[in-house]
Amino acid sequence: MTDPLRTLVLPPLGSLPLSRADSDRDGDSRTAENFLDLLWTAADTLVLPLVRGKAPVVGHTLRLVAPVDVQRPEVLVYLGRVSEGAADAGRRIVLAVLDEEDASLAPLDQWLGLREIAGSLDARDAGLFVEAAAIANWHSTHTHCPRCGTGTEVRDAGWVRRCPKDGSEHYPRTDPAIIVSVVDDDDRLLLGSAVAWPEDRYSTLAGFVEPGESLEAAVLREVGEEAGIIIDSPQYLGSQPWPFPASLMLGFTARALTTDAVPDREEMRSLRWFTREQLFVEVRDGKIAVAGGVSIARALIERWYGGPLDEEPSEARP
Repeated sequence: MTDPLRTLVLPPLGSLPLSRADSDRDGDSRTAENFLDLLWTAADTLVLPLVRGKAPVVGHTLRLVAPVDVQRPEVLVYLGRVSEGAADAGRRIVLAVLDEEDASLAPLDQWLGLREIAGSLDARDAGLFVEAAAIANWHSTHTHCPRCGTGTEVRDAGWVRRCPKDGSEHYPRTDPAIIVSVVDDDDRLLLGSAVAWPEDRYSTLAGFVEPGESLEAAVLREVGEEAGIIIDSPQYLGSQPWPFPASLMLGFTARALTTDAVPDREEMRSLRWFTREQLFVEVRDGKIAVAGGVSIARALIERWYGGPLDEEPSEARP
């Protein structure tokens, strides 16, 4: 059977670092009776240990271990089955959420977070790490029923939490957020420095989608709130999971109808319009820093720029 992930038609931003995957989540298996018990005793099961968002990494590869190498924790989650053609094809992967790093699995300095290593991982490991980080974050914040406060029980191989008192079932949630490259009629890019960041850090504008709001409406609203400018024609470019803790970033570009950008001072400290030459020089000289390589923000910036930011603008990129 053809793997749908391999035939996926990619949007304009292409395959982003945290959007890659080389495994089948195998959702049909999650409800099998005692499925995690069976996996924990199977000789070919692989375990991904995770401690507060960090996993053991050897070189540029996740260290996946056998169940016998890990003391079984309270939270286990079935992550799926590795796709054909990838390393360990066909083997099933289980997430084990541990309390402390285990030096027997990897030296403590080799337990790394997703932001640190994602750009160096292959598609299999990037996909597994993103999935693991996101579901582990959900478990850590949904230990009790939101209706009655009773402690919930883990079901369906880690993908459901059920309240034993009222019987309600609770599922992992993802918070949609838009992120947008705003460009004016002079082909300048608008970047902002958020109040929570160092003063020299700049990125594209972003914000969460509100209840009952379309993505396009969220783009117009967020840019208006944070920058005080009017935009039109938001165009979707691609998406990337951002499990810090539970976002899905939906990337857009839009044309500015007004250019008098005024920061709201609550979320945004300052706003600036950049030509390609200005951005190149200020990043090169260390005057400003922009979003890192694994973020969709960097992909949006470099799509406008026309290539990597460490390359000087050409005639095609004035």
